[in-house]
This record gives sequence, structure tokens and C-alpha cells, in this order.
Amino acid sequence: MVVTNLDLDALRSFVTGIDLGSFAKAAERLDRSPSALSLQLRKLEGQLGQPLTRKSGRGLALTEAGEALLGPARRLLALNDETLAIVRGPALAGRVRLGLPQDFAETWLPGLLGPFARQNPGVQVEVRVETNAALLAGLHAGRLDLVLAWESGAVPSEAWPGPAPLARLDLPMAWIGPRDGFVRALDATLPLVAFAAPCLFRQAGLRALDGAAIPWRVAFASPSLTGLWAAVAAGLGIALRVPHGLPPTLRALEPAEANLPALPQIGLALRAHDAQRGPALERLAGMLRAAMAPKLLA
Repeated sequence: MVVTNLDLDALRSFVTGIDLGSFAKAAERLDRSPSALSLQLRKLEGQLGQPLTRKSGRGLALTEAGEALLGPARRLLALNDETLAIVRGPALAGRVRLGLPQDFAETWLPGLLGPFARQNPGVQVEVRVETNAALLAGLHAGRLDLVLAWESGAVPSEAWPGPAPLARLDLPMAWIGPRDGFVRALDATLPLVAFAAPCLFRQAGLRALDGAAIPWRVAFASPSLTGLWAAVAAGLGIALRVPHGLPPTLRALEPAEANLPALPQIGLALRAHDAQRGPALERLAGMLRAAMAPKLLA
């Protein structure tokens, strides 16, 4: 039996193009001509025997084969980069200041930073868990080097003044209620549990409720995600978030079961301060990119 060995350069071109939303941008990032990158992608599709992308308006969309390939491709590239770093040396040194939302601080982040610290003992990683506005302000001011931040809409935010994100996912929002469910009477005011404004989740929820002519009130507000989850579990109201890392007392509600409107997706972008980029940041960013899709979309 002849074993097919996937081309890692082609995989890197594929993953970079998906991360940037454009293979032309990927060619520029990877210092290749667009025609050379197209040849790599055709070779990869030939090895797999299936197309990986399709046109979707002005952008790109993954086929089923492309979706299946993306997560493993990220892991292969991360393992390749980690292997080279270990063999080539010298060990990295320096500091990376990482910021991220509360949603991920207690879920997959410990499993990511542990291996990174063992592989790169000379790199000092400082982590700050903040609100979205504080994360972006810290990155813009140079107080943070690398952040995971929420973005509204299905395209990268035009309001962000920096370069394109290193990676981006579109994740479903969900109404979050108690494990045993939540029933709203059609004529009742909906109690909400939310972060204080400004909050992209809060804005999206209120917009959806107003569009459906559903009356609402903020029954509980907290700067802590743990506080929100406790309030929802206590029956004070429902929250709006991504269905990731929920405590066992909660679950994502189907809109129809609670007479609630459908919700849009929200973007999660990995962004770096351009002036702070260096080998240590790039290695941590590579591990974050490899972790994002399989961990968040599982």
C-alpha cells in the first residue's frame, strides 16, 4: 500500500488562507506568488481527491473536506514547528503578555500554557483575563502583546485600527439557561443576566429581542462570568454567550423551547500588537491557532 504524505507547505498555505480569509493575503504573508500558492492548493486537493474550498460571495467557504482538514492541519503544523524549535534551538527567551476573555480562562487555556511553559522555559507568559473592551484597549496601547477578542458580525471588525487577525473563528451565540430548561410566557417580560454595557453579547441579545418585540429587563449584572452563571443557575434569568465551557448546571437553550429569537454568530479573533511580534509571540500564537478550532468547535 502506497502511503500519501501531505505537503506541509501546502497545508500551511491552506490554513493561512483560511485564517486571513483570502489566498492572495496568504501569498503575501508567506512571501509567495499567488500562482505558486494556487499550485500548492491544487496539489493538496489532488492528494486528497476532493476540493477544499468554494466561492461564497466575495469570500471563501470551506467544503466538507476542507472543514475536516482544517483542525488536523493546524495540529500537524504546530507539531512541525514545535519539533523544529526543539531540534534547532536555541531556546526562546523573552516575555509575552496574553489577554483573553473569561470564557476560556478555566477551560482549555491551562492545557495550552502548561505544554508551552515546559517547551519554552525561558519565555515568561503573563496572562490577563479582562472584558473585551479592556483587551482591545490594552493591545492598542501596547500593554498586551497577544489577545483573543470577540468581534461582532460575520467579518473582521473594520473598527480595529491594527493589522488583520492572525486567526479568526465564527461561533454560534446561544441563550443560556438552567439545565432543566426555561419557559417564558408569551406576555411576560424576559429577565436577562448580562455583563454591563458595553458588551457585544448584550448588544446582540437586545437587538434580537427588540426585533422580535419581546419586552426585557436586566435582572442581574456582573463583571464576572462566574457571577453570571451563578445567577442563571439560581433562576434569576437567562444569559447570552457561546455554548463553550458551561458549568454542568447550565445548558444552551433551543430558541423555540423558550419562545426566543434566533441569534447571529460572533467572531473570535486572535490579534497581535505588530510592534511586539517576535519568535516567542509567534510560537505561542501558533499554539493558540492550533488549539482554537478543535477545542472551541468540539
